Amino acid sequence: MNPVVHFEMPYRDRERAARFYAAAFGWQTQMLGEEMGHYVVVTTALSDAKPGAPAGAINGGLYPYKPDWPAQHPSVVVGVEDITAAMARVAAAGGQVLGEPMKIPGVGEYVAFVDTEGNRHSMLQALPRAA
Repeated sequence: MNPVVHFEMPYRDRERAARFYAAAFGWQTQMLGEEMGHYVVVTTALSDAKPGAPAGAINGGLYPYKPDWPAQHPSVVVGVEDITAAMARVAAAGGQVLGEPMKIPGVGEYVAFVDTEGNRHSMLQALPRAA
């Protein structure tokens, strides 16, 4: 089973979006620079779960909205062990992989896909964790 490991949402105004999620939900934000596509990393939980809450808390990120990119909506990122095999499974199940995996420095390989219902999501093969 491959878990949801991250979520993503587009923004039109980076500072406004970061202020909103910090004020509304207490999320912490980390603004990344041009070399990382002006991405905003958001931390929604400092540990996996609070007492009485379900396990599996995830963090996410915000990315700049680009008018010429397809399907920019909130989406989830699914963690996979082998991105090439996962791309083949998505295609075999009727989904469409959007391009080739891109390397995210210090993170791993990432590629977006569209499911059979037209929802855009993505998958990530994370780099091995240091011991």
